[in-house]
Amino acid sequence: MDRLQSMRTFAQVVDEGGFAAAARKLDLAPAIVTRLVGDLEQHLGVRLLHRTTRRLSLTQAGQTYLDRLRVILSEIDEAQAVVQADAREMSGTVRILATPSIASHVLAPLVGAFQRAHPAILLDIHVEDSPHPAVQDYDLSVLGSNVQVDADVIVRTIILSQTVFCASPDYLQRYGVPTAPQDLRQHRCLRLGSPGMRRGAMTLSNPEEGDRAVEVPVEAVLASNHLDTLLRATLEGAGISSHPLELVAPWLKSGQLRHVLSPWISSRIRLLAVLPSRKFMPRRTRVFLEFITDRTREMVSGLGIDAAPVEEERPAS
Repeated sequence: MDRLQSMRTFAQVVDEGGFAAAARKLDLAPAIVTRLVGDLEQHLGVRLLHRTTRRLSLTQAGQTYLDRLRVILSEIDEAQAVVQADAREMSGTVRILATPSIASHVLAPLVGAFQRAHPAILLDIHVEDSPHPAVQDYDLSVLGSNVQVDADVIVRTIILSQTVFCASPDYLQRYGVPTAPQDLRQHRCLRLGSPGMRRGAMTLSNPEEGDRAVEVPVEAVLASNHLDTLLRATLEGAGISSHPLELVAPWLKSGQLRHVLSPWISSRIRLLAVLPSRKFMPRRTRVFLEFITDRTREMVSGLGIDAAPVEEERPAS
């Protein structure tokens, strides 16, 4: 016996005032409706309905059972609705905004693993390098802390990070390994900025000494406003450059790059998740945010950075 079907059928018989009307409502044969209610009474060992040729009424046991049954059926229907809503939320599209470097080096490497885990979710990643991105037009924006956002959005920290100095093993074999900030004056340095733009001194800080800072005059042999250009040149042995740790972590772990001048860094940064100002976000968006947060922390583990917990949602300041 399908006990749940029998319970629903019994409630429907009472609501419709008869077996024939309930059969029409449930699209079942009248004999099946009669059998389901009879099976339920046999299972319970009590009569639930008084049946005559003219009227149908509940027994005292039937009334007691029906009162409890309605609560149970309501909770079952509510549970089913929640699960179905959850399934809908775990499909559909997550619209994401990211800067070029974050899209290439943080998000893109994670897409395959995420879609294997959640094949019904479509990721729509829009790449834009703007100081004032239109984050309200997206479900989620993944940005660096240097990007300005409006005060009415929600900001969460994915990870606390720092920009570290690195070079290829080939470069270090040819030019030697710098051990102190002043050593950069004798090295070929690659710096972020427009070609032809005069660069001033480079400021380095030491987190192990209370962020003690030193300034080193450095002539750049390559300047570019494109971080990926500097990274590619560094990988090819052109010189020493500084990058956010989460961007270069895969190359540091593979040995294609080496971290130099530790513990000196050029800046502290945050990788941020920016959300439209609303109380709730779709579960598919939350799942993607949790996924990239966990994977980003895994990526930098063992490389000398403390990954901060995801902060509670807070308005941008």
